[in-house]
Amino acid sequence: MKVNKSNRSKPKFSIYWIYAIILLVFIGLNFFDFSSKKEEIDWEKLKEMIVSNEVKKLVIVNRETVEIYLSDNAINNDKYKKFREKNSFTSGPQYYFTILSIEGFQQNLDKLQSELPVEQRVPVKSETRKDIFGDLLTWLLPLIIIIAIWMFFFRKMAGGGGGAGGIFNIGKSRAKVFDKDSSHVKIDFKDVAGLEEAKVEIREIVDFLKNPKKYTELGGKIPKGALLVGPPGTGKTLLAKAVAGEADVPFFSLSGSDFVEMFVGVGASRVRDLFKQAKDKAPCIVFIDEIDAIGRARGKNPNFGSNDERENTLNQLLTEMDGFDSNTGVIIIAATNRADMLDRALVRAGRFDRQIHVELPDLNERRDIFKVHLKPIKFDEKLDLEFLSKQTPGFSGADIANVCNEAALIAAR
Repeated sequence: MKVNKSNRSKPKFSIYWIYAIILLVFIGLNFFDFSSKKEEIDWEKLKEMIVSNEVKKLVIVNRETVEIYLSDNAINNDKYKKFREKNSFTSGPQYYFTILSIEGFQQNLDKLQSELPVEQRVPVKSETRKDIFGDLLTWLLPLIIIIAIWMFFFRKMAGGGGGAGGIFNIGKSRAKVFDKDSSHVKIDFKDVAGLEEAKVEIREIVDFLKNPKKYTELGGKIPKGALLVGPPGTGKTLLAKAVAGEADVPFFSLSGSDFVEMFVGVGASRVRDLFKQAKDKAPCIVFIDEIDAIGRARGKNPNFGSNDERENTLNQLLTEMDGFDSNTGVIIIAATNRADMLDRALVRAGRFDRQIHVELPDLNERRDIFKVHLKPIKFDEKLDLEFLSKQTPGFSGADIANVCNEAALIAAR
């Protein structure tokens, strides 16, 4: 079977290739000498060349090396035939000599020159040259490393977004979006044992989105938000997952800590981006788990100072939920186990119109929860669920799930 070449994924071009090419060009210009090739010689060889009257001039560069220019007669001599064949440029320098001590070299050269006739003495010139490309590379390389590290951390904090624009995604919302076409959430209200009162209220919110005319024809307004309040492990997040499975509308899910960042302005930017996406897909539901991470009351700890970044994020959230710009069709569901810490402006009517209390399960609810968590576990038919329910007062749904799992692990030992 022939493979259609047009369907093959083409390699994506990355801007990092441009950075790499520029860096390689600078390194190449610094380390490659495009002038004539020079051969290194020692002092004895240089001494022999001077005595033979083959040297036109000497140039001492940066008190480190000596460039040796041969005379025209010497270049045309058969003695240097190999040099002419290897190098197309014969203007020089043709050789160089590395100086270990400038004072010692100067003394040896003066002594040698004094023994020669005046017309045979070699002129010596000193030059100070700057390595432009080397200096530029020395300045650019640390800067490139710093920028690379900076981009790496920004990409990590942006959720690892790929491509050249990943560095600019730091202010983008980190919410996961589920809808009826792409949702992987296979939980509905049938999978949530207990919480009967909470399910009644949360079902009503789902029905608001499915049949809005049913309520608006009577002059009612769709609630803007619902706050799930209760102890840890009682099923607040599970209830939100069931909403995602039941609702035929897009469902945005994220944690309160997803807004918080060490950079100023990032939290408020993520709130704006979240509501922008939600408005584009309205009607929809936005679920914020552990909202107390950003919704704590302002100015409660004056001794420690105020967290300006967190407060800016909260202010932006308040504005988006009930500001001049209406968010028709966007319902906010939030969960917290510290409702007493939340800012009063956040929990007032008009933002979170309803507070749904998710309490610890009673006897009958614990029995139903045991049934759900024992389904995938092999157990004795004589097991008395009523007895287990009576032995676990004060247990949350998470505690009961852990008890069932621990029982399976102990039985497998």
